[in-house]
Amino acid sequence: MIHVCSLALLYKTVEETRAQHIVTLLRLTDRVTRPAHIAADNHLVLAVDDICDPEEGCTVPAADHVVRLVDFAQRWDRSAPMVVHCFAGISRSTAAAFTAACALNPQRDEAEIAWTIRTASPTAMPNRRIVAIADEILQRNGRMVRAVEALGRGQEAMEGHPFRLDIG
Repeated sequence: MIHVCSLALLYKTVEETRAQHIVTLLRLTDRVTRPAHIAADNHLVLAVDDICDPEEGCTVPAADHVVRLVDFAQRWDRSAPMVVHCFAGISRSTAAAFTAACALNPQRDEAEIAWTIRTASPTAMPNRRIVAIADEILQRNGRMVRAVEALGRGQEAMEGHPFRLDIG
């Protein structure tokens, strides 16, 4: 099970779900302290901004970030939940959860996974750059990108709705 949340709900979500793995997607990584019970190898930190195109002073998600995410997800033994978070729980984290679900379920339909995310969180708007890079890495031939485009924009919100994604 993958749980997606904002930074504000990270520690509560980790505690409530008894998660043993965390993915952090924040450029300002000093905002996060790894919970003491989470092994260092079980906390992936991707220092990226929530942007799709390069901007001065920002870190755009790149192929290296997504390769590390896919590798981390594939090493996860799934014996305990994983929590994926960004600052608001709307874009980077939902894209990372979508990527992980696709990586762990190569035969599962991308649109089904995307709609599962949208159903769980009406504010979900997966970061299109992360999704496009993952689509290429996972050789999904544009299906991940099309699935996210079909979602349209999520409801406007300052913070996303935390949700869980059963990855099958």
